[in-house]
Amino acid sequence: MLTYILRKLGSGLVLLLTIAVITFGLLSISARNAARSILGTNATPEQVAAKEVELGLDRPVAVRFIDWLLHAVQGDLGYSWFASQTVVESLSVRVPITLTIVISVTLVSAVLSFALGLAAGVWRGWLDRLVQVIAVIGYALPGFIIALFLVTVFAVQWGWFPATGYTPPTSSVSGWVLSVTLPVAALSIGAVSATAQQVRSATIDVLRQDFVRTLRARGLPEERVVLGHVVRNASAPALTVLALQFVGLLGGAVVIEQIFAIPGLGSIAVTSTSQGDVPLVMGLVMVTVLFVILVNLLVDIAVGWLNPKARVA
Repeated sequence: MLTYILRKLGSGLVLLLTIAVITFGLLSISARNAARSILGTNATPEQVAAKEVELGLDRPVAVRFIDWLLHAVQGDLGYSWFASQTVVESLSVRVPITLTIVISVTLVSAVLSFALGLAAGVWRGWLDRLVQVIAVIGYALPGFIIALFLVTVFAVQWGWFPATGYTPPTSSVSGWVLSVTLPVAALSIGAVSATAQQVRSATIDVLRQDFVRTLRARGLPEERVVLGHVVRNASAPALTVLALQFVGLLGGAVVIEQIFAIPGLGSIAVTSTSQGDVPLVMGLVMVTVLFVILVNLLVDIAVGWLNPKARVA
């Protein structure tokens, strides 16, 4: 198992380095006019040239990347070109907010998906058809449409939840729950639709296996067969889908945070990319990729524990 974890961790580090190289190269192309953007159109050529030297844009791209990488491995992601603070300071306030929403959506969708998918796969009938209808609706409706509907009905018309804003849990737990309920619900519908369908299909496949018929022939109660054996074998593909959902949720949270005016990574991502703030964008990308790698590593470990054949593969 340790070798399996080290192999997955090594591939994750390679992916992180590859993404860093590609992102830095693409951003370097777009940063050619960064000094002019920072100083404004009235700046003289001499002032622009001096600003480029200050930002290090006069050096070769490879030299700048190596310098950035050496600082990044020490936790120094540089200074924002437009904000008077470091990249770490800018992200440290916003990352927990986005993570709170994404992790909440992941937990909610995992519980609901396994409950609905398992019930649909075991009992079939009308419940199976209902899960498939929910899946189609979840696929068809974009998250921002669901978010606008939830805001209109539950916040504006009924006043049950705040329409915009975010309350930290350190200030008020109840206020925090109210402020994240609608964003989490908007993102959870699509996540539940995809994952529940996967759990349903995996459950049906497992129930058709010979070992399930053997367990039933031995007289094991149906609850033990389903909860003790079917769930474990059907969980591996569902966990893989959840990992993919986590990646999509990070992107979906950007849009949802804009709708609900939540000061997470969404607002700073839009601002930094429109301004061409290379250090801040690099920090955003690296933090996002790092979380994706960690989540996939945890899922791979869970899949390897559930299915020992995956370690060999």
